[in-house]
Amino acid sequence: MTITEDARALLATGPICDSCLGRPFAERSFGLTNAERGRSLRTTLAMADDDPYEPVDPDDCWVCEGYCGTFDVLAETIVEGLEGIDFDTYQVGSRVPPLFEENEELLREDAGLEIDSGETLKREVNREVGRRVGAATGADVSFDRPDVLAIIDLAAFDPLELEDDVDRVTSHAIDVQVNPAFVYGRYRKLERDIPQTEWPCRECGGTGIQLGDEGEEPCDYCGGSGYLYDTSVEQVVRPHVVEAMDGDEGTFHGAGREDVDARMIEGGRPFVLEVKRPRERSPDVEALEREINAAADGQVEVEGLRLATYEMVERVKEHDASKHYRAEVAFDDAVTEEEFEAALAELDGTTLEQYTPERVDHRRASLTRTRTVYGIDGELRSPTAAVVTLHGEGGLYVKELISSDNGRTEPSLAGLLETDAEVTALDVTGVEGEDEPFEHEEFFRDEPRA
Repeated sequence: MTITEDARALLATGPICDSCLGRPFAERSFGLTNAERGRSLRTTLAMADDDPYEPVDPDDCWVCEGYCGTFDVLAETIVEGLEGIDFDTYQVGSRVPPLFEENEELLREDAGLEIDSGETLKREVNREVGRRVGAATGADVSFDRPDVLAIIDLAAFDPLELEDDVDRVTSHAIDVQVNPAFVYGRYRKLERDIPQTEWPCRECGGTGIQLGDEGEEPCDYCGGSGYLYDTSVEQVVRPHVVEAMDGDEGTFHGAGREDVDARMIEGGRPFVLEVKRPRERSPDVEALEREINAAADGQVEVEGLRLATYEMVERVKEHDASKHYRAEVAFDDAVTEEEFEAALAELDGTTLEQYTPERVDHRRASLTRTRTVYGIDGELRSPTAAVVTLHGEGGLYVKELISSDNGRTEPSLAGLLETDAEVTALDVTGVEGEDEPFEHEEFFRDEPRA
């Protein structure tokens, strides 16, 4: 059959609007809307038959029952819902009731067309409403991870009532979702006894309250603060980023973490701060960096802040990294220079077997891990004190490399020297990608900083 014969068969099923008439031919003639296709076919048939041109209003269409006439008001409602929100990319989706999917199938069956010919009402709604939203906002459509997403529920409003009351398309009919925004950077933790993230009190569950003889009272364990530590890197950084992006809340993601009693100095550790429902996506990151550092008062510093993509979260959390350390070490027995140098030479480049340390076995699985010491050096400052610097594979337990952890790490500095050894102060001096840097340009939304 020809396209005009197919169109006659479609029109014979009952009153159908231009969009529903054109939709079965959506793959024909690129650049037209379905309504334009349907109008052209209706006009062609009217001229061929020398009949009056009689368009059908979407309200009278038995297929869409008026929904194809709501594209403008749906787009306007979405644009209103996005007012005050900063975004560069968007996507529109929809939920179409099963009744209208059945109508679409019946239309094609009755006209003798293939059930999947053209496109669906759902796809047309998404495209036509989305096109109008893009034209009104200047944003680009994205099918990957848009800044904002609007979902239309066609079952939540009656299209025939919109002419009298456009406010009937309400928030329960259109769900506007604002996806998170991300800021990447590196932090330095310049004081000890500061955790990376919030550490709620385990005794009161973070409430700061316990039950006493006379009812509720401040928790003895945390002093009523709800936290085991006064602050954290997360608590220093998060409020400023969330405020700068005018978001609802934030989540801190770090590239691993150092022990609470260890400093993170020199090159710093990569992190991403994820901001939920941001209304501003392009804050001045240099000003934000200065603000955080001033407020941190020497406890924490951040540098290299940049606007990042969602992929940077996975990059920070999953990218293989190696670490650099500086450890101050105390020995129980005197050690000679020759013994010390020989032990370091034995450890340089070796692969260790480390059973889960006693200090973390209450929260980590009991496993034997193999980790490589890429390089190690040191200075014996007295017969019972030394400074050790090393470069190791990610996941290496440095304290246990020194102490042996009662034989759970082999080989170890303590084992080779045949004396007890303890790390009295530990600094992480660098966190770098094993094969390539964390900072990959494709994961940033802004230009590199000078």
